[in-house]
Amino acid sequence: MQRRTFIKNTAAASAGLLTCSSFGASILEYKEAVIGHGSYRYKIDLNWGALNSNYHPVNDCHEMVQDSKGRIILLTNHTKNNVIVYDRSGKLLETWGTDYPGAHGLTLNVENGEDFLYIADNNRHEVIKTTIDGKVVQVFSYPKESGKYTAKEQYIPTETAIAENGDVYIADGYGAQYIMRYNAKGELLQTFGGKGDADHLFNNAHGICIDTRDGKSPELLITARQQNKLKRFTMDGEFIASIDLPGAYICRPVIKDDIIYLATIWSGDGSDGTGFISILDKQNKLISAPGGCTPVYGKNGLEPMYQSIKIFTHPHDVCVDDEDNLYVAQWNSGKTYPIKLNRI
Repeated sequence: MQRRTFIKNTAAASAGLLTCSSFGASILEYKEAVIGHGSYRYKIDLNWGALNSNYHPVNDCHEMVQDSKGRIILLTNHTKNNVIVYDRSGKLLETWGTDYPGAHGLTLNVENGEDFLYIADNNRHEVIKTTIDGKVVQVFSYPKESGKYTAKEQYIPTETAIAENGDVYIADGYGAQYIMRYNAKGELLQTFGGKGDADHLFNNAHGICIDTRDGKSPELLITARQQNKLKRFTMDGEFIASIDLPGAYICRPVIKDDIIYLATIWSGDGSDGTGFISILDKQNKLISAPGGCTPVYGKNGLEPMYQSIKIFTHPHDVCVDDEDNLYVAQWNSGKTYPIKLNRI
């Protein structure tokens, strides 16, 4: 990712509360701000989940999920405590994990009534399936049998998605950009994608999820982050269409009800220290961008997006709880704990 100097846009912030002239101000000045657009607007909670870093440190806060008990689970690549478990108020419940130096992707799947986690580890070049309290039950090693790799270092998985039939899809977002499809036993069934700018290829296949909205046949939503696109595929890996999000360098898609949420790790020209949250409706249109400019659709589609308020620094994931509040994990943000957005 090239990080060029960000050119501040002076357009008014969407909520009308703050303008880009305050872009360089401390985030603390925004603690009473309301951000977002339309019916997806939020108040910022900067204190949620803050811990004593001497005892519970974080490095990059990569991803977050909510488990079946309503707990919020954070994944960090700090090996003193790779997994930090909170209640919804931000109170620490437990920590575990010291074996995941490249902890990056965190997917929760309920199997026969039991919660399991899938951890994609960049440094280990594999995906590890664990129980909710950290017991390893399965490891998806680098896919030598695919014929696409000559060494495990070429394979750097970033995210997983699990289908209803148990098939596991793994995105090699920092490696050769292939999507691996396994059955529940860990047998490789299919490989598709790869690096490139064509519709069926990827430039940074960073995130993946399964879309079953409106009761339709399931589809794969796969990020092409450097292309500012979210791409739709059949479950067999056939390209369907792209959702263009110019100026938005999106991480993994997270679906709740009919809405897609995406942490946007860079914005505008892709400069360092930027980012916002992208929220798409069931027609896959951007309807709110907390921390970003107002989404505007013109004759050529969505106008380029940019960070309008300096709330976030490289948001890497968003977790949506059962009350539609958001929890934002950030990468390379100075070892900060997550930010909570309370929906209003």
